[in-house]
Amino acid sequence: MPTAVTLIRSSSLSASAEYAYAATAPANARLIFLAGSCPLDADGATVGVGDFAAQAAMCVENMRTALTEAGAELTDVISTRVLVASTRQADLVAAWEVVRDAFGAHDVPSTLLGVTVLGYDDQLVEIEAVAAVVD
Repeated sequence: MPTAVTLIRSSSLSASAEYAYAATAPANARLIFLAGSCPLDADGATVGVGDFAAQAAMCVENMRTALTEAGAELTDVISTRVLVASTRQADLVAAWEVVRDAFGAHDVPSTLLGVTVLGYDDQLVEIEAVAAVVD
């Protein structure tokens, strides 16, 4: 299924960014707004306690599930926001690398934020996303 999302890169902005600077979807696209994907297993337990990369991987897995149930996949994502409960840049990068690798060439516009605390016990990572599909 071809994606409705068009990624936009700019030769006027830094080429060192690991994501597109903007994305568009056609007027007839159905937008899918995902709740923050959390590192919870099917029983509601936080996985990867203390491990930023493991939690990011579980968030991506849960995001894929939510997208599938909404009739979409990762290549339909138009933007993400990655929240990491840490003040250390290395922790943010550890989570970001997992997310970046999951998206591969579909390097959607993304924001990476260090935050004070997230909602579940032992939660270190959460990923918000918006997707667009043409039915």
